[in-house]
Amino acid sequence: MKIGIVGMPNAGKSTLFNALTAAGADTGDYPFTTVEPNVAVVQVPDERLDRIAETLRSSRTLHETIDFHDIAGLVKGASQGEGLGNRFLASIRETDAICHVIRAHGAGSVAHPEGRIDPVADAELIETELLAADLESAERRLERIGKLAKSGDAEAVAEQEWLQRVVDALAAGRPAREVTVPESAPDALRKLSPLTAKPVLYVVNVDEGETEAPPELLTHAEGMEAKVVVISARVEAELRELDEPEAEEMRLELGIERSGLERLIRAAFELLDLVSFFTADTDKEAMARTVRRGGTAYQAAGLVHGDIQRAFVRAEVIGWDQLVDAGGYAAARDRGTLRIEGRDYVVDDGDVIHIRT
Repeated sequence: MKIGIVGMPNAGKSTLFNALTAAGADTGDYPFTTVEPNVAVVQVPDERLDRIAETLRSSRTLHETIDFHDIAGLVKGASQGEGLGNRFLASIRETDAICHVIRAHGAGSVAHPEGRIDPVADAELIETELLAADLESAERRLERIGKLAKSGDAEAVAEQEWLQRVVDALAAGRPAREVTVPESAPDALRKLSPLTAKPVLYVVNVDEGETEAPPELLTHAEGMEAKVVVISARVEAELRELDEPEAEEMRLELGIERSGLERLIRAAFELLDLVSFFTADTDKEAMARTVRRGGTAYQAAGLVHGDIQRAFVRAEVIGWDQLVDAGGYAAARDRGTLRIEGRDYVVDDGDVIHIRT
């Protein structure tokens, strides 16, 4: 999973990136501190996997990971090449989701490039630039595919019709995600790779002690079908410098239940509609994996290994808590909580799955 951290200059992107990942990216109170994207691979904390590994005496524990990309700040006119616009837009295309850091704090020492603090205006500015970039790309693609559609190619005709609807939507200020991809042109979305088709998570960078996003931004996010997480990048940076017991005590004092990283990851999983499942054997490795909600045991097998998927016979499935409570697979079989499922079984969040071939 790749998540691009974006936002206007001085929104707190790199500070948040460092606080969440301890990656040491340059920060500063001036625009374009980030030029080339900083990338950090972060383990997804999951107590369930740790409990499974302890129960089965696993040789090692492998958590799922997320790649965070700290992308250069965007300014008005980026779609026309202003600032670092072209680099910014190219970097976003490589990610699965957009984590949009929006400034809602009033630190006077950090200048806002537009000279004001207006979270909704900041969100709309970046969204307008993404729409403009997508519109230009869609119009170019439409012109190219039109030549092929004239030959009567059925998939090209379907893609042409879809692209025209996308162009109309973008011109009206609506994102590409609102235009359904036709079954007769299943690769159309991949070929266009529109920025406004990517799911969006707003990370609202607030002052210390603040825990709520501005109501007007929540309303805007609802209209964009975006998730919202409230984080103080400065507080998270301070917590990163502390030992975990001290950090936990400070979170309690501030009324923060979980770390910013955990809250961001939870929101990202919800945004991308992902569930976690685990593979684990006694005295061998225990590993967390993710699949789209509604994914089947057969699809999960493919995530383990292509050869295992091709040789799929059945899956042994048990809830992680049932396995831990039983103390292992043998006791779970005796209790009847270890089930045999076929390839069409829909994976549930927290399942421990053993593929039989």
